[in-house]
Amino acid sequence: MRNSSNNLEKEAKITDKELVKGCIKGNRKLQEQLYRTYASKMYSICLSYANRREEGMDILQEGFVKVFRQIKTFKFQGSLEGWIRRIIVRTAIDHFRKYKEERDLSASEFLEVEDGRSLSALENMALEDLMGYLQKLPEGARVVFNLYAIEGYNHREIAELINISEGTSKSQYSRAKGLLQSWIMEEQTEEL
Repeated sequence: MRNSSNNLEKEAKITDKELVKGCIKGNRKLQEQLYRTYASKMYSICLSYANRREEGMDILQEGFVKVFRQIKTFKFQGSLEGWIRRIIVRTAIDHFRKYKEERDLSASEFLEVEDGRSLSALENMALEDLMGYLQKLPEGARVVFNLYAIEGYNHREIAELINISEGTSKSQYSRAKGLLQSWIMEEQTEEL
């Protein structure tokens, strides 16, 4: 028992720099540790773009394959977690674009919603609750909402990333906000 405790302490002391260098050298234990360190956070990101948990796991796995292929390009400018996150988000976007044509996106997904209400209730929600609501959004609205509200892209960048018009990006974001707002208000009303 003491030996496994010492191993955990030793693993905890490994820096990002040592992890990256070990991964570049192909050290399987350090690759596994990098994965274990960041996989759960990155999986949450993947789920916010995916339709199903399995699809989220596919995005995660594909993203980490890219992380390990590109790890030698990490320059230690900024955090390792941020660098991995960018790869995971790009992988999710690529996944969305790749399967976009195969999906039956109805015209109703692109309806513009005029809604001036704020999403202040979102600030007080548990992450699990928010993830549940995000999963309920129509795919196009969910992807745009994630990119704009969570990742910080502007509508022009989103339009370029997922091959839609800037107006469509704006209307999808507006629709997502409206749906989230109505679901939150509905739940709050039910709790009273």
